[in-house]
Amino acid sequence: MKSFKKVSLIIAAALTSTMLVAPSANANAGTVTLTVAGSAATGGTVVTTPVSLPVPADNSVDAADALKIAVTGVDTGTVVTAVAVNATLVPALSATGAAVTASSGSSTLSIATGTGTSADFYVYTKSTAVGSVSITRAGTTTVYYVQGTAGALNSITLTAPASAAAGTSQVLKVSGYDVFGNLKGGATINTLVSSSGTALSTALTTDTTTATLGTKEQTVTVPATGSITVVAYATVATAVTGLAAPVGSVSATIVVRDIAAELAAKNAELATANAALKAAQDALAAEKAGRASDSATATAAAATAKAAADLAKATYVAEYNALATKWNKKFPKLKVKLKK
Repeated sequence: MKSFKKVSLIIAAALTSTMLVAPSANANAGTVTLTVAGSAATGGTVVTTPVSLPVPADNSVDAADALKIAVTGVDTGTVVTAVAVNATLVPALSATGAAVTASSGSSTLSIATGTGTSADFYVYTKSTAVGSVSITRAGTTTVYYVQGTAGALNSITLTAPASAAAGTSQVLKVSGYDVFGNLKGGATINTLVSSSGTALSTALTTDTTTATLGTKEQTVTVPATGSITVVAYATVATAVTGLAAPVGSVSATIVVRDIAAELAAKNAELATANAALKAAQDALAAEKAGRASDSATATAAAATAKAAADLAKATYVAEYNALATKWNKKFPKLKVKLKK
C-alpha cells in the first residue's frame, strides 16, 4: 500500500512539473501596429499592397524611411523575433550621436520584453523590389510586406554600338539609377549627338512601365563617313558620404564603317588566297609530272638493259650451239646437248 502511494506521488509530481514548464495554450500573441513617421501605415498585410517606403538616400534611416512595428499586449517575458527578406531590421532610428545608416541593421532581430509586455523595432529597404518581414511571438507568426521607392537620380549610363554602317539607323539607350542602383523612372536625361559638323540635343524621359523602367531609347542615322559622338548628361543628386558617387555625364563614339572598302579588302584577301592556292596546286602538279618523267626514264633504261641482256644471251646460245653441233659431228659418241 505504501509503495502504491509513493508511485502515485511520483506520478503526480511529474505531471505537476510538466504543467509548470509547458507553454500555455492561451499565451497572448498581443497586437501588432504598423506606422510610418507616426501615422498608420497603408497596406502591408498582403504582398500586392506593400507598405511604400522611401529608400534612405541621405544615408540616414529616419522615421520617414522606416516602418515601425510595435507589438503590444503580449505576456510578460515574451521574446519577439523578426526575419526580413529583401529588407533590413533595426532596433532604433537614427538620432544625434547614434547614427543609423543605410549599412546598419540585419535580416534577423530578437527582442525580449523582460518584465514588459511590448516590443518595438523598425524595417527599412534600399530596394524597389517587394520585401517581407515575418514577426513571431507566443507561437504566432504574421508576415508584413514593404517596398522601396527609388530615390533621386544619382547615375546614368549610355549604351551605343561601337561601329555601324553608313546610312543605317542605330539605337542609343540611356538608363537612370538612384544611389542604390534602383532604376529611376520619370528622370530627364539629355543626349547630344554630334556628327559631320552638326550637333543635335534631345531631352529624354525614362520610362515608368515595368518592362522598360528607368530606360529610354533614341534612334540616330549614321552619316556617310567619320564618326558619331554621343554625350548623355543629367542633373543628378548631390554626393552623400558613404554612398555611391553620382555620375552625371557619360559618352560613347560610333565609328562609321565603310562597307564598300571592307568588301574590297576582303575581295583582295580572297584573290591573294586564291593565288596562293593556285601556286600550290601548280607546284604539286609539277612534282607529280617530275615523278612521272623519272619513272618513264627508269622504265626505258630497264627495257634497254633487258634487251641488251637478251641479245647477249641469244648470241651466246647461238655460238655455243654452233660449236656443239661441230663437236657432235666430230665425236658422235660424245655428244653434248644444245642450249635453248
